[in-house]
Amino acid sequence: MSQAAPIITPVATSRGKSIVELRGVKRVYYKSNGEILAEALRGVDVSIYEGQYVAIMGQSGSGKSTMMNILGCLDRPTHGNYLLDGKEVSVMGDEELSRYRGRKIGFVFQAFNLIPELNVRENVEVPLFYQGIAPAVRRQRATEVLTKVGLENRLGHRPNELSGGQQQRTAIARALVTNPAVLMADEPTGNLDSATGRAILDMFDELHASGITIIMVTHDPLVAERTQRVVRLKDGLVETDGPGGRAMPAAAGDAH
Repeated sequence: MSQAAPIITPVATSRGKSIVELRGVKRVYYKSNGEILAEALRGVDVSIYEGQYVAIMGQSGSGKSTMMNILGCLDRPTHGNYLLDGKEVSVMGDEELSRYRGRKIGFVFQAFNLIPELNVRENVEVPLFYQGIAPAVRRQRATEVLTKVGLENRLGHRPNELSGGQQQRTAIARALVTNPAVLMADEPTGNLDSATGRAILDMFDELHASGITIIMVTHDPLVAERTQRVVRLKDGLVETDGPGGRAMPAAAGDAH
């Protein structure tokens, strides 16, 4: 049974609507005897606004993967608050959190994570199946989003019949099919050659230009250079938070 959510007012500024807010977030891992094993996040405050394109960077052990897992509602803070699209998610029960995550977040992974037994359209329909969407509507929405990513001629193909770039486009379509509030990408070009990786990043540019909020974990400064804003972590804290290589529109304000 979930706790009653505390009343927390989302940040409202001239920068627009806040999609993601971490307030004093800590993530501590404990040994079986109760001793502290690691402090992955040690008090992180970050707000990301609607329509921003943000890279999260940091060396191994910096806390970026933990932060991404919390942002993606795959893990919970030990302390602090996380508001996703204005709602406190840290205190949700597992079922409520799973449903909310499915509606609000689209994931794109380095390894694609496609189901080999399903064809392209069926893979894209999976999130809608778990939301209880009717089959005919699932097919229509999957076809529409696959057309958007240029795979309208690959609907019946299995993942092993696709190139790496086509598999990642399928994964992007699957992430977009629920019309999420935020698209989260974890090293989305890591398994692709440089030319294919650039094509996928071009697609992220187009998605961002259409108004989609994107949060991308990357170790590659050339990838981060294509974003509006770079949040760099070190030892579980925000080391720097500043502009990326893409100009931020006036409505988005400063980087913080």
